[in-house]
Order: sequence, then structure tokens, then C-alpha cells
Amino acid sequence: MNLPVHYKGEELSADFRIDFLIQENIIVEIKAVEIILPVHHAQILTYLKLADKRLGILINFNVPLVKEGIKRFINGYFTQ
Repeated sequence: MNLPVHYKGEELSADFRIDFLIQENIIVEIKAVEIILPVHHAQILTYLKLADKRLGILINFNVPLVKEGIKRFINGYFTQ
């Protein structure tokens, strides 16, 4: 799903691309990286703010157990 970017009332030509939007409420971002970096946290938090959604889930599939690669984000702060 493309997320348009607005700045000072103007729509910019760049769009962000959300991997999945579940039931119009939950943003799911998929990764397959060695380690999750702060830029990945910033990415999903930005999506939450721009889309005005409350809940986001970041899933990294490059881990021994998938449950170890799941992080939940709530718009405004990070939870483990």
C-alpha cells in the first residue's frame, strides 16, 4: 500500500510503501535482515504517524525462531 506524504498542506511526489495494512488498523512491516537497526524502528514509527494508525508490527524472518523477530510498536512509543 502506498502512503502519500503531505507537508504543510502539500502532497509531495514521494510515497512510502507499507508492506501490509491489516483491517485498516495494523501496519505490518516485513524484514529479512541480520539485525534490526534503529532505522527500521524509525521506518515503522514514521508509517504509524503518517497513516494515523495506532499499532504496528515489525517482523524479521532472519532469526532462528520467528517469535524472536517480532516487535510491536504503538504510535508514540516502543514496546517489547
